[in-house]
This record gives sequence, C-alpha cells and structure tokens, in this order.
Amino acid sequence: MSDIDEAIDWRGETVSCEGCAHADLLPAGHCRLKHACVHDRYARRIDRFFTWNPALANAYLGHPHFEVRAIAAKFADVFRLPALLKDVEETVRWNAVLRLPYRYLLRLRDDEHRGVRIRVATRLRPADLVAMISDTDYYVRLVVARRIEPTLLPRMLGDPEVQVRIVVAQRIDAAFLRRLLADPDATVRLEVVRRLPPALLTISHEEPNWRVRYEIASRIDESLLHRFAQDVDPLVRDVVSGRLNMRKENTR
Repeated sequence: MSDIDEAIDWRGETVSCEGCAHADLLPAGHCRLKHACVHDRYARRIDRFFTWNPALANAYLGHPHFEVRAIAAKFADVFRLPALLKDVEETVRWNAVLRLPYRYLLRLRDDEHRGVRIRVATRLRPADLVAMISDTDYYVRLVVARRIEPTLLPRMLGDPEVQVRIVVAQRIDAAFLRRLLADPDATVRLEVVRRLPPALLTISHEEPNWRVRYEIASRIDESLLHRFAQDVDPLVRDVVSGRLNMRKENTR
C-alpha cells in the first residue's frame, strides 16, 4: 500500500478519527479520512478540509506543521494574517501576503528567501522595484530588469550578471546604449549593436567577437564597410562582399 492510500500525519504517524477534535464533523460529511483531513500530511487533503470548514482556519495558524499554517492562511480572517509575515516558513509568509493589501507586499522586498523575493518582484508595481535593484540574488534582479521603468535601468548598467545586463541592453533608453558598447560580455554588446541605429554604429573593426562584427557589418553605413573587408572571419567578409555587390547592382 502506498502512502497516498494511507492516512498519515506530518510526523509519519497514522491518523485516526477516534479522539479527533473534529469528530463531530463526520456525520455531516464535513471531513473524511484520506480525503479531507487537517491532520493528514498531504496538502490537497488539508486544503479540502479548510475548503469545507473555513471557519476553523484561524485555530490552525500556529500549527507546528508549516503546510497546515500555509493552507490555513488561505482561509483565515484577514486581520490575523499580518502576524504570519514573520513566520519561519516562506510558504506561509507568501500565502499570507497574497490576501493582504498591497502595502504589506512591500515588507517582503527584503525577505530572507529568494523564492519569496522573486515572487514579490513579479507582483510589485514597477515604481516600487527600485529597492530591489541591488538584490543579492541574480534572478531577482533579472525580474526587476524586465519590469522596472526603462528610465531607471541606467542604475543597472554595471550589474555583475550577464543575463541582467542583456535585459538592460534590450530595454534601456537608446541614449544610454553606447555606454554598454564597452561591456566585457559579447552577448551584451551584440544586443546593443542590434538596437543602435546604423548612423551610430561607428564601433571599431577591432571588436574581438565575430558575431558582433558580423552584426555591425550587416547594418553599418556602406561608406564604412571597408573597415571589415579584410576581416579575419569569412562570414563577416561574406556579408561585406554581399552588401558591396548589391550596391554595385543597384547603381547600374
């Protein structure tokens, strides 16, 4: 018999209806062993119990098993939830803040658990993300870079994570793009080159990465193509040759 076919509590002990404080709910069908039981270790069964008996949720906000507290937070009276923002388990804190007014979400911007901060960053208004620009977790900053107002992205130009700087390069105002041309990562520079207008693509042919040089050669003004005519990479030379031949055909 698998665990799912048994009634076992969070400590691994067998659950019994005998002596249960909610035995009076059985006749009315408001709880059922292995189906809807607050003592069971399976979250679905706990959730079903509170769905059937939401008025009992308040009594379980201090239960020793975090799963019970987390699920009870979905049904408890709202005025009882602020205290749960200090719960030791991140799942409890998150379930509580989901039902609270927006201002409580701001309190979790510096939550100790990265998963909570990531979810907070996905829900905050863009203007309230500034405080998370320097978060210690790269993925939190990645979410921030994707959602924050573009006018605030210059603050993230020097982010230590490449993936964050790539997003910055994709969203930042064009006036700041040239500052990323000196980025140490070629992928970031490539995003910059793709966004810059041809007239501003005056970057040197000494760019070390062939992909970036290829993009430049594909878009740069024709009068500057000679800089790449002798490029060490054949693909770059090919795109230069193709553009020059097309110009000749168009002028015939």
